[in-house]
Amino acid sequence: MSHDAESTASAVSRSTEIIEVETRSTRRPRGFAALDASARSAISRKGGQAAHRAGTAHKFTSDEARAAGKKGSQVTHARRRSGSATA
Repeated sequence: MSHDAESTASAVSRSTEIIEVETRSTRRPRGFAALDASARSAISRKGGQAAHRAGTAHKFTSDEARAAGKKGSQVTHARRRSGSATA
């Protein structure tokens, strides 16, 4: 009987350990992630405005954006061409 009592006690302690681990592993968002969407947006907007005032922000012109898009598509298509040429 003592062996059964020990195994039952061991099983109970293991089950409580599992429950404790599960409750600890459920994490709530902290910091910026815990804010609602409108508060996050307001803070982000202030940061963007500050960067523009400081002159550290970059705003793409249409020519720069076009060149960047073209460069990206050239790299992608070059990979496809080199892959099909060897196959």
